[in-house]
Amino acid sequence: MNSETLTLLGIETSCDDSSMAVIRDGQILSNLIYSQAIHKKYGGVIPEWASRKHLEAMVPLYRECLQTAGIRQEQLSGIAVTRGPGLMGSLLVGMGFAKALSLSLGIPLVEVNHLEAHVFSVMIESSDLHFPYLCLTVSGGHTQLIRVDGFGAYTLLGTTLDDAAGEAFDKTGKMLGLDYPAGPEIDRLAAEGRAIHRFPVSEIGGFDYSFSGFKTSVLYYLEKKLKTDPDFIRNNLHDLCASIQNTIVEILIRKVKLAMQDQNLNQLGVAGGVSANSGLRRALKDLASQNTWTVHFPSIQYCTDNAGMIAFVGFKKYQDGKFADDRMVPMAKYPL
Repeated sequence: MNSETLTLLGIETSCDDSSMAVIRDGQILSNLIYSQAIHKKYGGVIPEWASRKHLEAMVPLYRECLQTAGIRQEQLSGIAVTRGPGLMGSLLVGMGFAKALSLSLGIPLVEVNHLEAHVFSVMIESSDLHFPYLCLTVSGGHTQLIRVDGFGAYTLLGTTLDDAAGEAFDKTGKMLGLDYPAGPEIDRLAAEGRAIHRFPVSEIGGFDYSFSGFKTSVLYYLEKKLKTDPDFIRNNLHDLCASIQNTIVEILIRKVKLAMQDQNLNQLGVAGGVSANSGLRRALKDLASQNTWTVHFPSIQYCTDNAGMIAFVGFKKYQDGKFADDRMVPMAKYPL
């Protein structure tokens, strides 16, 4: 192997998706994701099942990842692994595999913060995004507004005080009888519907978010309608999805606009699983156009939890010589 070539394996197991990726000299050669369908019938992630499924996936996923990238394991320079935040059992599986591989191959470990990886997922394919920029990180577990001044230079401006936006999609989707995860299905159904009802938008000060009141308002609205029309949800499903999506998007973009203006920024990045939502993308593109901002989204493969973003940040940290101690432990809570 050329001594100047830097090749890293990325490992992501923070929740219910097992993912591995290979990055060489800044270019991602493979990014594979194994999604655990078993959680659908429970309406949410079962931590014990998630850990077991990660364990089953590690070896075959590793082999396929290397094969897809067209490399041998002897060509790996290091391993980047998610340390947290996430489910402790899931994180333990990924970190245990990473440590064993690091020891057997004699190559260093790099630990990556899952949230940091989402923040920089917008830069994997976007060469014209520059510092400083505002990042809206929006997923099933997190909703945050972060000012990014460089690698390792972050200011948390706002976060959710209760539920995340992705969780709001999933829980309201469950009220409609949709399978978990409900976000993508709501997005699909909303495209064929009209927003027949405007749910209340929380008026929390600053840049923080809250979705608990929104969920409650959806619940009460459906209960009221179902009392007089037992088929209300079935007969109005597309319109209900459009109404739910429009409200969540409105909640998100209100604070984005405030934060962009307050920080005097003109660069916006949007990351996390909910960044794949077509309604949110349209609304933020319109908002950016109205304010002469530029908005950047990751491609769909880098929106949800994936090892490509872990490898990308790990590559930057490896170049800076920021290696991890092999005694490190996972962190269920790991703020930026």
